[in-house]
Amino acid sequence: MKTKGLELAKIQFLALDVQYRTLLDKLKTSQVNHNQVGGMDVVSLLSELVSFETVNDPVKGMKPSKDCPKFIKDTLDSWGIESEIIEKDGYYAVYGEIGDGSPKVLFMAHFDVVPVNPEEWKTDPFKLTIEGDRAYGRGSADDKGNVASLMLALRDLVNEKLDGKVIFAFTGDEEIGGNMAMHIAEKLRDEGKLPTYMVNADGIGMKPIIRRRKGFSVEIRVKPEKTKAKGIVRERKFYVKTPVVETRHAAYFLPGVDTHPMIALSQFVRNFNVLAISLEGKFLKGNVVPSEVTLRYLDLGEGQEVEVDLGLTRLLRSIVPLVRAPIKPEKYSDYGVSITPNVYSFEGHHVIKLDIRAMSNSKEEIERTIQEIVEFNVPEAEVDIRTNEKAGYLFTDPQDRIVRVTIDILRELGEDAEPMEGPGASDSRYFTPYGVKAIDIGPKGGNIHGPNEYVEINSLKKMPMLYKRLAMEL
Repeated sequence: MKTKGLELAKIQFLALDVQYRTLLDKLKTSQVNHNQVGGMDVVSLLSELVSFETVNDPVKGMKPSKDCPKFIKDTLDSWGIESEIIEKDGYYAVYGEIGDGSPKVLFMAHFDVVPVNPEEWKTDPFKLTIEGDRAYGRGSADDKGNVASLMLALRDLVNEKLDGKVIFAFTGDEEIGGNMAMHIAEKLRDEGKLPTYMVNADGIGMKPIIRRRKGFSVEIRVKPEKTKAKGIVRERKFYVKTPVVETRHAAYFLPGVDTHPMIALSQFVRNFNVLAISLEGKFLKGNVVPSEVTLRYLDLGEGQEVEVDLGLTRLLRSIVPLVRAPIKPEKYSDYGVSITPNVYSFEGHHVIKLDIRAMSNSKEEIERTIQEIVEFNVPEAEVDIRTNEKAGYLFTDPQDRIVRVTIDILRELGEDAEPMEGPGASDSRYFTPYGVKAIDIGPKGGNIHGPNEYVEINSLKKMPMLYKRLAMEL
């Protein structure tokens, strides 16, 4: 009898042990997949978002259709989150609010992406491809990984008791200036709904970005000036080189480390006895460094008589002094002032567009400095400088509550985080002039605006929890 009793007890113990281990496995699975909803985790949601070709390229007349914002809205609707699609000037945004009371925090991310040069990609840029811990695809890091993460955070937040209102927006024109974000900022101001804090889910590296420079676009136009000269016609290609950080984003370009093909070309023209005939290159947009440019030129001396362009020659020679313009910023920046010549086109005039980043709001200071250089090097050229006067730069005190809370949560998630400066501009610049305390943040990844853009999956999986916790704490 004792033996049977011991065997029965042993069987019961083993059964309880199996139940316990099964429960533990379920708990672990729940923790690992805490981002899953209806079979959709953050990676599969990102995969859906990447499949929408939401390229913004005004030069080619490309802009995101309504399909991606409709997918975002429909998905949120299925989770019981009310939202609306806002349209302005042919661009879309998804806007909504959760909770009651005064607005405490705004979450924002963008679903539009920069153009791609498919021949530079090793995978289909609009099909999320996973290799190890990396998920490749246009927008995976900038900024659809953040869109997916924020959507899943909202799914959890809608069931929480919030002490205040959470506002959210997904915009479709950040890559061409962010007028939709500006519209939302003005809308919230007019309605008395400006939040205390803004978490702009448009960063990288899982560190709170507390400083970002303002962007300025400079267009320099010069008429062709054709003449004949003798020599040998040659052709030379110049390539981008980024040996440390692989990217094409102009704001990440670091003189002394990286090689810009247009700056290298300018130095070549300045130092050799050559005259420009024509220029071609893989130009994408104002804040994307071209991967290569090709100069057709005349090497002066004995040879055939060829038509050259003195206007283009002077314009190309002016690039080196232009990118070294002594612009004085208003505040400190890790990156100082960056000036990159990323676009050339011929529209009856030779046109070069410069991307300028500076911790400054002074268009007049930049205009004065650029004009002085142009007048000395290309006196016949026309200069047009543009910036959004309603946008500022991001400059948040590292001791501010939103920064400290973010760092605490990141450390709890196993990330060794400190506040940092981000190279490029972002939509938070439309809210900081109204006194909104803001940070930018996002998962780890690389090749922003470049070929083979990727996000690190382990990092991405932490982002929904980070955004949820931030909303609860703030």
